[in-house]
Amino acid sequence: MDQLTKTILEQVADLHDIPQGAYNIRQDGQSAGRRSTENIIIQPKKDKPGIDILIKPNTKNESVHIPVVVTQSGLTDLVYNHFEVGENADVLIVAGCGVHNDGSKASRHDGIHTFHIGKNAKLRYVEKHYGQGEGSGERILNPTTVIEMEEGAYCEMEMVQIKGVDSTKRETSAKLKAGAKLIMIEKLMTHGRQEAVSNMDIELNGPDSVTQIISRSVAKEDSIQIFHPKAIGNERCRAHVQCDSIIMDRAKISSIPEIAANHPEAEIVHEAAIGRINNDQLLKLQTFGLTAEEAESVIVEGFLS
Repeated sequence: MDQLTKTILEQVADLHDIPQGAYNIRQDGQSAGRRSTENIIIQPKKDKPGIDILIKPNTKNESVHIPVVVTQSGLTDLVYNHFEVGENADVLIVAGCGVHNDGSKASRHDGIHTFHIGKNAKLRYVEKHYGQGEGSGERILNPTTVIEMEEGAYCEMEMVQIKGVDSTKRETSAKLKAGAKLIMIEKLMTHGRQEAVSNMDIELNGPDSVTQIISRSVAKEDSIQIFHPKAIGNERCRAHVQCDSIIMDRAKISSIPEIAANHPEAEIVHEAAIGRINNDQLLKLQTFGLTAEEAESVIVEGFLS
């Protein structure tokens, strides 16, 4: 890997070299390296770009890394990945995409990920998005995530947009069976004239299914953010939707949490808050010797951590 690729992989997947265990690295629309293990099989799709990740039942304490790197200006990369997590497995999946654009044409990656999480399986999924480069061409990332959870399954997904992404539209949907639990954590920062849209539809279809949706964002300068998370209770279930945002400069944020109950024992709560950085916090940090800009950076970093 060249230094540029290594730098991007450090940002989106915390990788400093080829990872241990199973991995698939995609660069500029092509596979740049792949390895399966005894319990985690990675296979290229035959009918369209992308891979199938097959995690055997009862696989424990293993991980798979599937980062994407785009370095060509003007490239549009579309990939379809399917994750099959076997019953009673307990695994970590580290994804993420970094776009470096030094040219004048837009560089774009659209990742369509589908998950089937087996009975009593546990999955932690981390996906980071990052953009860089000195060119005027846009850096565009549009992820689609579709999740199906069997009885007793547990899934925690952390979706992070670090910086440098000019446009993103995230579409997420999930269907939960009895006793399944889904935790969705979204962290996002925009600046300049960047735009971000995030739509979520979580269906709680089985008795005692649970979901928690947590969205935290910071919008700076002239950026625009729109959030529309929706929790739908079709059985006895519990759901909590929480959206918190810091707005700065001339930015605009719309937060539209939605809840729907189609069963008398569905317990669903939502809350949303948008506000500026507290002046008392800024002043307190400045008394420790920080400049106003440094104090602001500390508060934003802490809010998104």
